[in-house]
Amino acid sequence: MDLQKSPAEPPARPPAQAPAGCLVVAVRLPVRIVVLVLVLPVRMAWDALVVVGRLLRDTVLRPVGRGLLWLGKALFVWPLIGLWRYVVVPLGRVLGRLGNLLLVVPAVWVHRHVLAPVGRGLAWVYARVLTPVGLAVLWLLKGICVGAYTGVAWLARYLLVVPARWVYEWVLAPVGRAIAWCARGVGWFLGVLVSGIGVALYWTARVLVVLPAVALWRWVLVPVGRVLAVVAREVGDALGHAWRIAGRISLAAGRFLGTLFRWIFVEPVRWVYRTVLTPVGHVVRDAVLRPAARAARSVSRATRQALATARETARQARADVRRMLFGEPEQREAVVRREPSADETRTLGSSTTALTKD
Repeated sequence: MDLQKSPAEPPARPPAQAPAGCLVVAVRLPVRIVVLVLVLPVRMAWDALVVVGRLLRDTVLRPVGRGLLWLGKALFVWPLIGLWRYVVVPLGRVLGRLGNLLLVVPAVWVHRHVLAPVGRGLAWVYARVLTPVGLAVLWLLKGICVGAYTGVAWLARYLLVVPARWVYEWVLAPVGRAIAWCARGVGWFLGVLVSGIGVALYWTARVLVVLPAVALWRWVLVPVGRVLAVVAREVGDALGHAWRIAGRISLAAGRFLGTLFRWIFVEPVRWVYRTVLTPVGHVVRDAVLRPAARAARSVSRATRQALATARETARQARADVRRMLFGEPEQREAVVRREPSADETRTLGSSTTALTKD
């Protein structure tokens, strides 16, 4: 058993990138400078368009969209809902009832009292009359067809099949075997000829076309492609770096302009609102609006009381005029109730009905 601690393994290091060649170093710096100069105006214009678009979306397009949505509902959706609910549905119900009364009920009556009896009669005729007659006719036709088929088959066998088999076995088969042997020989000769011509054409094309094309690809196109790939990769990396750097520059410029706008416009407006408009508004509220509201409430209360008094006076005047013209109204006689009053409740020891009352 090993009592000593094994030394800790060093952490794995990320694989080091391969050092760039002299061509890459010579292309990278000027390409990045040129691309940054070209990309910076585009990125700042893009950021400005994004800000303007967000402002238009929040302040113009959304309210206009909501207004158009409400207008569309008011002009199309709600009228269609009302038309469906209050016109189409009741009209459909009325038409359904009329259709039931004018079509379904007569059709059911005709089916039950006319078509069903006629159908039962036709079924009886089919089962009792037509089926036996049809079976007899079918049996007769079957016998006739079987006899005719047997005779025709015997004639065809001895007049056609037997002579045709003899001609095939003794004439056509030997002739076909001879023709096939000759065709195989001709095919072998043509195959050898075509193979020789193909081999000659293959080596001619290889020497005249393939080998020069391979040399051109290996010694011209591959080096040029590698150079173009390095240039394209560096241009792509330069575009990415330039876009990120332009974004930071655009962000800094936007923050500077935002701060400048805030100190030039927003802060003075906020100071005027806090130090001038708010105290003036409080003074106007406490000195003018609240007393005016209290006065308006008191005037409204006095007006309501005056109107109530006038209504009560008019009611009493109408009652006095009615008494002077028509006299006092007759008093209704009290009706004897059979049910006990609230003071005379029913109990088990007393009777409150009209027949058993003492």
